[in-house]
Formats: sequence, C-alpha cells, structure tokens
Amino acid sequence: MFEYSSMYLIVFLILLIAYLIGSIPTAVLAGKWFRGIDVREHGSGNAGATNAMRVLGPKIGFTVLIIDAMKGVAAIFLALLVKDAFTVEEQFVVFQLLLGAAAIVGHVKPVFAAFKGGKGVATLVGIVIVIFPEAFLICLGLFLLVFLISRYVSLASLTAGIALPIVALLVQDSILMPKLVFAVAVALFVPITHINNIRRLLRGEENRMIFKKK
Repeated sequence: MFEYSSMYLIVFLILLIAYLIGSIPTAVLAGKWFRGIDVREHGSGNAGATNAMRVLGPKIGFTVLIIDAMKGVAAIFLALLVKDAFTVEEQFVVFQLLLGAAAIVGHVKPVFAAFKGGKGVATLVGIVIVIFPEAFLICLGLFLLVFLISRYVSLASLTAGIALPIVALLVQDSILMPKLVFAVAVALFVPITHINNIRRLLRGEENRMIFKKK
C-alpha cells in the first residue's frame, strides 16, 4: 500500500513540475526584460511566440518560440524519471502525453503570469518533436511552405496541425494507439485554439507576418 501511495505522489509531483515548466511565461518575461513592456498589452494580446515576433521583433520572437517548444520537450522527458515503473509501453506513452498536456495547460494558464498565457502551440510543437520526430519534419516543411506563400502564421499552423495524423500514418509502419489519438487530438486542438484567426482569415482581416528592419 505504501509503495502504491508513494508512486501516486511521485506521479502527481512530476505532473505538477510539468505544469510549472509550462507556466514559465517566456514571451512576458522577454517583453519586460528587453522592451520594458507586457506583450499581452500589445498586438494580438497573446503571450505566445507569434505575438512576441510581431511586438518584440523576429530575433526575440524566435527565441521565445524555441524556449516555449523546449518546455514541451522537457515535460515529456520528465517521464524518464519513472520509466521503470511502467511495464507496458502504451502506459508509458500515455504518461508522457499527460505530462505534455500539463505543460500546455501551464502555457495557456500560467500560474506565474496571472493565468493569462499563449495558445500552447509552440509547447505542443515540442511534444510533437519527441513523439513524432519524422512526421514533425514533414509538417515543419508544410508550415514553412504555407507561411512563405501566404505570410499567415495562423494558416501555416492550421495546415501543419491538421496534417499531422495523416503524415504520421504515412511515415510510420505502425503507431501505438495513444500516439494516434494524440495526433488526432492535435488536428482538433490547433483549429480550436485558432478559431478567431479562422474567422479573420475568412473575412480577409488576418494580419500577415512581415519582418521589417527597424
């Protein structure tokens, strides 16, 4: 009984750590450190990498993007702390995904930034990198292609996210069910978090990302 209770406590603590990692408000901190502003009061009002690029510039924005993605990677790798406790691979994958989900919740509702964060897409990218490395590279290519043609980050993100389960099935001979469910969830999650962007795209009001030298 003690061993089971200890394991549940350890799992809870690891999930909490994953949430706290996700809660690191990278864009907010970058705005305050480098520009003396809160990015949530400018641009789209979002504390994500895209708004950071728009408000703080591409160099800071890309740095925010990388760090936010690494939050997802770090959360996933926390599962290695208790890997020996899992005898079935599917169970271990489920735990990895739960940790990733905790990091995304932290990014969207960060305890360190009054629970007002980003959309979680960059952190989600980090999770995808670990779970589907081959499919990620192809989806990244799709993202870049759509972005370079349209200059819409939202449209590129939607394309890459929706394509993930299809690409994953094409590049892998077999996929564990938890991973497939995750891929489908991504294809649903990205459009849901971009519903306002979709409306603006349909109305022709979405802002293009154009980098200008200051």
